[in-house]
Amino acid sequence: MSLLKDKVAIITGAARGIGQAIALKFAEQGAHIAFTYVSDSSKENAETLTEQLKAYGVQAKAWQSNAADYAAAESFVTQVVETFGKVDICVNNAGISKDNLLLRLTPDQWQSVIDTNLNSIYNITKQVIRPMMKAKSGSIINMSSVVGMSGNAGQSSYAASKAGIIGFTKSIAQELGSRNIRCNAIAPGFIETDMTHYLKDNPAGEAYLKSIPLGRFGKAEEIANTALFLGSELSSYISGQVISACGGMHM
Repeated sequence: MSLLKDKVAIITGAARGIGQAIALKFAEQGAHIAFTYVSDSSKENAETLTEQLKAYGVQAKAWQSNAADYAAAESFVTQVVETFGKVDICVNNAGISKDNLLLRLTPDQWQSVIDTNLNSIYNITKQVIRPMMKAKSGSIINMSSVVGMSGNAGQSSYAASKAGIIGFTKSIAQELGSRNIRCNAIAPGFIETDMTHYLKDNPAGEAYLKSIPLGRFGKAEEIANTALFLGSELSSYISGQVISACGGMHM
């Protein structure tokens, strides 16, 4: 059964990690994929992923585009609609972290995290709701974090951005529900990605591991499965919710 057959999905920041896993999972289930990457160093990954996606028999295209830039986001979504004809699913996944104690956190570090993690979601969502409203259908999935729900020392900028995503998600769900557009958030715990690799064989990582009842870090594919649920009709009556995919973690 193809849960997303002929759907068109936008995924930001999909050249690696969770975004890449979501793109592959969606393509496996029949969705056509439009995804972004930012840096030149990710170009090879993006090209490889594009071919992997096409191997599922779907259309796929990568854009080097910065979702944190409003004009770039507007241009990207316009091109996606011109290329694919519609947008059914939007996964706002692009994100960074610049962890530091507040005493040492610079204004530039703060702003870069807010721009990439939070402003990008405003930029992309504002554009995708136009074709979704026209179609009277759509699913928007925003990537938050358990840190946005509980906070974490040394991650004030990251936590603030991810908490903002939750408020944004709940508000958009209320604004667009009458148009049959759903908006939900996923709050991953510690997932094995490039962003968290430093926690392996690290005292901090061992401490976090003890706070996870399932006794392990999550895998990107497990977050992709959650996104698949929210992007498909299996979740047709779910909107404005935050799903914590964290192994039962408590902080």
